[in-house]
Amino acid sequence: MLKSLFNWKVLLNLVVAIGVFVGLVWLTFRWLEYHTNHGQEIPVPNIVNKSVHDAVKILDDTGLEYEVDSANYDPKYRPFQVLQVYPAPGSRVKDGRTVTLKVNPRTWAPIAVPNVINKYSGLAFQRLDQVGLKIGDTIYEPSIQKDALLRILYKGNAVNPGTRLPRFSTIDVVVGSGPMRNISIPNVVGLTVKEARAVITKSMFEVGLVEHEDGSKDESDIIYYQDPASGDVRDQGMQIDLWASKKTPAELRAKVEQLNSIYRMKVDTSLPPVRYEEVHTEPSYDAPVVPAPAPKRETPKPEVPKTEASKNQTTAAKPAAATVEKPKTPVGNGTHTAGGTTKPAATTTQQPAQKPKAKKVVVE
Repeated sequence: MLKSLFNWKVLLNLVVAIGVFVGLVWLTFRWLEYHTNHGQEIPVPNIVNKSVHDAVKILDDTGLEYEVDSANYDPKYRPFQVLQVYPAPGSRVKDGRTVTLKVNPRTWAPIAVPNVINKYSGLAFQRLDQVGLKIGDTIYEPSIQKDALLRILYKGNAVNPGTRLPRFSTIDVVVGSGPMRNISIPNVVGLTVKEARAVITKSMFEVGLVEHEDGSKDESDIIYYQDPASGDVRDQGMQIDLWASKKTPAELRAKVEQLNSIYRMKVDTSLPPVRYEEVHTEPSYDAPVVPAPAPKRETPKPEVPKTEASKNQTTAAKPAAATVEKPKTPVGNGTHTAGGTTKPAATTTQQPAQKPKAKKVVVE
């Protein structure tokens, strides 16, 4: 077996196989160098702060591919200005390498308008501010939905919810100011149902019950009766009921009279009107009642206790001395007064107290 291995034919085939393998490896590396431009590198030019159009032109001249990506809008920089380059300027890359450009967009990224129609204006304004929309003018319009947001306007045109607008755009809003009062009801008798709907809506009312004589729902039927009647005044948003038929109102006179007896109140004007006269009465003031003073209570004087005399002695009460007040000095048997008349002097004389009888004490 060893002898067969050292045969010159075997050795020749082995050498040929090794040579073919080495040749294939060499050719593979040469092909890779040619395909990848090995040793041929191009420096990335400095295109930061240039406009995207100038940057693209420079990259085309240097043989580099490019990819433009928009960054977040920054108002400090110009629109379409190159803010960042990857790989960084000065790096050496091969020919055909893709260079990524971060460009400042023209304006803010668009956002969707939120659905705030018919919502309370305070909550609607808060929601619009959260998504980045600025409120410009607030227009008030008569509506039964008071303080509700009715429409959103952008550059004078109404926009629907979901419409994409640039962020931080200024929009105008229409808010309901409440219903209008005392609006005259239009006359729609003789019009078709379709025409009557348009007139009622334009007059800021709503269509209520629509009763067709034949039970159909044909919009071409003619209105022969309405309630409330034309010329009456109602508030905005009130409903107007309609009766329609394919016949003319003149042909339905009996039906109209029947409806009048139901929906039209007749006022009896034969009685004279009641007159009301105002009676002016002067207010009377009663004197305040002063309560009478309460009677004073007399306090009884304490009695002096009597003391019994000693045995074999009698006690006698001393007579009270008489008190006599001296009269004032009379002048002409009287007293002069301020008016020049004389007034007799008043004298007060008290009678002397009677002497109490002595009590006899019997000693047994």
